[in-house]
Amino acid sequence: MFSKTSNSKRSRLRLSLPGTSANLGPAFDAAALAMDFFIKLDARAAEEFSIAATGRDREICGKLQDHVIVNTYREVLQAAGRAITPLELSIANDIPIGKGCGSSAAARLAGIALAVHFGRMGWSDAQIVGEASRREHHPDNASACWMGGLTVARMSGDSEAQVASVRPKGKWPLLLAIPEQSLATEEARRVLPAQYSRADAVTNVQNSMLLLAAFTQGRPDLLSAALEDRIHQPYRAPLCPLLPSLQELKGKDGILGAALSGAGPSVLIFLDPRASLQKVRKVVAAHLLQCRLAAELLPTSITLRGARASFARQ
Repeated sequence: MFSKTSNSKRSRLRLSLPGTSANLGPAFDAAALAMDFFIKLDARAAEEFSIAATGRDREICGKLQDHVIVNTYREVLQAAGRAITPLELSIANDIPIGKGCGSSAAARLAGIALAVHFGRMGWSDAQIVGEASRREHHPDNASACWMGGLTVARMSGDSEAQVASVRPKGKWPLLLAIPEQSLATEEARRVLPAQYSRADAVTNVQNSMLLLAAFTQGRPDLLSAALEDRIHQPYRAPLCPLLPSLQELKGKDGILGAALSGAGPSVLIFLDPRASLQKVRKVVAAHLLQCRLAAELLPTSITLRGARASFARQ
């Protein structure tokens, strides 16, 4: 439970929510990591709702109608029977929207955090993550965005989430390949089969455990095997052409492996900590050009600073 703040502090809230990458290959709907780029909000109590947006997708972020943050804020307060305080929002966004980088989870968490703050609701971490997970239909992105680092999560009942936070050992440099086109999560879900073979399920359980061991023991050498997935990536590859192309680079020039970021279409590339980032970017760019594919290549890393940190300081 968060400590109470004075009434004067209740009139304003600043939040910083990181982008996230879920699934991480075999850990489908179970694990995610937070990346070091953010959506930042400055919210003030006002006479009416307004939004000023800068950064990525500012047209979407600045459109008041059907705004995910504002709608979530209203809905949570209404469900709790609290008065709705209009807000003046300033948004600076660095998270690509609709690209598998956790923009939806960050927006929902922002709306929930605003409701908890301005509605004086005093929710716990489990309640905040649980509410976001209920709205997202899975807790991986929401838990990583709120807690930071690497998280493993599951829903506990209808309203709370059980979350285990992992502080990865060592350095984990990443390269995020972001295509121009977006992909709706609902569309990526539709291509998944209703049933899987026991062999595929066992392989994913084994690889998920190996992946967790790689992070906790600081073993990047385990990633090439641990990132293998049979549950979602083979079925989503036709919708996400970057994935099969970039998987061809595994084991070359400091590239440990690649996995869909969330439901795609972006791809998260794990790099050897000893590799030259500049060289890897050139290799990846040249390979994509040869495959007649295009993507923004964004260097990033795992951040331990989740949204909770900025919320708890208020």
